[in-house]
Amino acid sequence: MSTRFEVWAPRTDRVDVVTGVVTGGAVRSPMTAVDSGWWRTEIPDAAHGTDYGFVLDGGDELLPDPRSPWQPGGVHGPSRVYDHDRFAWTDQHWHGRPLPGSVLYEMHVGTFTPEGTFDAAAEQLDHLVALGIDAVELLPVAAFPGRHGWGYDGVHLWAPHEPYGGPDGLKRFVDAAHARGLAVVLDVVYNHLGPDGNRLAAYGPYFTDVHPTPWGDAVNFDQEGSEEVRAFVVQNALMWLRDYHFDGLRLDAVHAITDHSAVHILEDLSCAVACLSAHLGRELFLIAESDLNDPRLVTSWEAGGYGLDAQWSDDFHHALHAALTGERQGYYCDFGPLETLKKALTNVFVHDGNWSTYRGRRHGRPVDVQKTPAHRFLGFLQNHDQVGNRAAGDRIGAVLASSGISPSMLKAGAALVLLAPFTPMLFMGEEWGASTPWCYFTDHQDPELARAVSEGRRREFARHGWTHAVPDPQAVETFRRSVLDWTEPDRPHHRDLLEWHRSLLALRRSWPELNDPRLTETTVEVDDDTARWLMMRRGRVCVAANLGGQPVVLPAAAPGAPRPRLLLASDPAIRLDADKFGDSETAFVELPGASAAVLA
Repeated sequence: MSTRFEVWAPRTDRVDVVTGVVTGGAVRSPMTAVDSGWWRTEIPDAAHGTDYGFVLDGGDELLPDPRSPWQPGGVHGPSRVYDHDRFAWTDQHWHGRPLPGSVLYEMHVGTFTPEGTFDAAAEQLDHLVALGIDAVELLPVAAFPGRHGWGYDGVHLWAPHEPYGGPDGLKRFVDAAHARGLAVVLDVVYNHLGPDGNRLAAYGPYFTDVHPTPWGDAVNFDQEGSEEVRAFVVQNALMWLRDYHFDGLRLDAVHAITDHSAVHILEDLSCAVACLSAHLGRELFLIAESDLNDPRLVTSWEAGGYGLDAQWSDDFHHALHAALTGERQGYYCDFGPLETLKKALTNVFVHDGNWSTYRGRRHGRPVDVQKTPAHRFLGFLQNHDQVGNRAAGDRIGAVLASSGISPSMLKAGAALVLLAPFTPMLFMGEEWGASTPWCYFTDHQDPELARAVSEGRRREFARHGWTHAVPDPQAVETFRRSVLDWTEPDRPHHRDLLEWHRSLLALRRSWPELNDPRLTETTVEVDDDTARWLMMRRGRVCVAANLGGQPVVLPAAAPGAPRPRLLLASDPAIRLDADKFGDSETAFVELPGASAAVLA
């Protein structure tokens, strides 16, 4: 058995691969320069499990492989050979699941269970099936510093985080999900890499100072040497989809990617994934996160777009969150009136070329609602950013409680997310109203970086007027408090909210119009004056939501129309009545404060 080692190091005069670096008897072997800055050699007796690293220009420092498939000793340790063919997959009959019609569930492996591993997370997949989930979206699992963290400071983009279970653990998780009919999506970060353990710059021009970013030099997508950097990213994406059987990728913060090439890296990526999908005969998709409000991301190549399958809809989140909670700080200052929620439900972007007070400029461009299917936008009430980037990591239930708003408002919010025209997404624990916060936590081993992160977090919220204590990201307790409590779903209040989510998702499947891709088939009425209510109609289904504290009576059908049925009610006090005027009957629905009803 032998292994071919290869690495791109265009600025070096000599590259050696060193094997046996952990077991003793390290052997240094020279590599041969080949085309375009690549170095290559074949090592006999190097097989699965062999530890190795590279030495540049005859030095003494052992560097991990930029494409290391396995980092059992952490981001600073040597790389290890991993043979993908050794794993015995059981999902041979799995052909993927299309994004249209799916419901996503965002999961952080490290806090989803007390064990914080892929195997422990797999044991809870039946809960997601019973809930009505179609696809699990994992926060980044590429190797990052320490044991616990969000994963957005990943360093080794090809190696699954070892404390989670490493390569085999990740494959077991995906295999178990497919066995239950669940697709799996991976969050990947191509706009930056973490600083601790990032040694890519030693190998070549992976970064450029032409484009400054909040994290330092930008990933080099358009300067000298960028062809191999672009290939590094595209091939990394294909690796996750091909070798780990992922069904899709979520591309983190693509607005932070600067690329002035004639063909943008996102278009390159979407084309490559489409080719792989055709080759494998399996559904694959790409979802972008972007705050640009630019529909070109999800516009097809032939129409001049990037050809991505979907993008997150932050405006919908902001409009719904502000409507439910009354918060107006930060970017919520542009939201709050129910007209903004109406616009988000019918036009996707609230900022579509109009003025943004938060930004102090015009922002966004309109979505062509006649031609763009609604499933290309993900709608959510909570996600890792919107919870974790709050000072105390408080979920929306805690936000409502601190404002004296009834917890029943959670049900109204869930109805508007899960029955909206968009592809819905839940954040782990949201389905039962988890009381555990989800804080920003890190485990940096570099003392200077650890101190900078802790102090920076406190300064950031002090500037925004936060007067309470800010949890220290480096404190182990901050991480532990963020772990889900799996005893909660059996408690009365949490069980009731869980059943509400299950009922809404079952309803979404039973009525075809709730998966109608046409944005033009959703109509919304709102009242923000005498009361705060919203009525969203999608074909035969109507969602009536009272977002105020006082009861309201709303017309449930036009005069003379068939009397509607009450399909779901968030509150037992909700009533469906009718008044008769001559030969005509008009139906009304009575809604107590902070409630929602679904009519047909």
